[in-house]
Amino acid sequence: MYEIEPVTDIQLTTAELNDLQRAKQILENPGFAMKVAGYLGKPIEFAIDKIDSETLNQVTTKALGKALDVAIGSLKEESSIVPSNLKHKFMVGGSGAVGGFFGLASLAIELPVSTTIMLRSIADIAQSQEHTLSDMETRLACLEVFSLGSSKNSDDDASESAYFAARATLAFEMKAALNSVSHMSSKAIQDALSRGQMPILIKFINTIASRFGIVVSEKLAAQSIPLIGAAGGAAINVMFIDHFQEMAEGHFIVKRLEKKHGSKKIEALYHSLVL
Repeated sequence: MYEIEPVTDIQLTTAELNDLQRAKQILENPGFAMKVAGYLGKPIEFAIDKIDSETLNQVTTKALGKALDVAIGSLKEESSIVPSNLKHKFMVGGSGAVGGFFGLASLAIELPVSTTIMLRSIADIAQSQEHTLSDMETRLACLEVFSLGSSKNSDDDASESAYFAARATLAFEMKAALNSVSHMSSKAIQDALSRGQMPILIKFINTIASRFGIVVSEKLAAQSIPLIGAAGGAAINVMFIDHFQEMAEGHFIVKRLEKKHGSKKIEALYHSLVL
């Protein structure tokens, strides 16, 4: 990782500095598992251990593949720049109710649906933070949000930002993915993907899936607890989308400020802020 620059020459407005402080508070706070544990208590810790990781990886990758298809082909600018967070929470809550009722058997159907709804919500938030959805970098950054907010590994450097560590994990694949599609239309990308001819883009999704799967396993563990039922499944899915809506807000605040002031300078200032 490059050496962090001094922050004395960064000129942010008071509003921008407040935005960056809010972004750090969002992005460095405990993740989804902590929220669910507060709702359900200890049972989630035992349920996580029972998840079939191979099946989970397959379903997670499939869900993100569907989200990639949507991101490439059908994310459009909305007339309103105010994100429709509540509408998307209602929609995901409905799919969670189905998941809670039918349990683990519904995961392969429910997860692609909820992931696609969350992607559209993330895109709303990106637009509200002055990002253009016709820009392929913004579309891939929407997918990048699914890699944020998972638990840090115990061997991570405690002084390192969990957020910037997650972005560093994806940095090479993100750049390579952008380079691979920069000369192609959305339709050409989709056609190539359907034929399995975009290995760089697929690798990008697989890297995201490895981190997204951690949060999905926490969600699935909560839904697998006996007697959780449809109401509990809906509540967990609302927490699920709320988590990624928050991650999206923080992520796109940081990226907006990076565009204006430079990525290294914003990262240096981010590190200097006290939670």
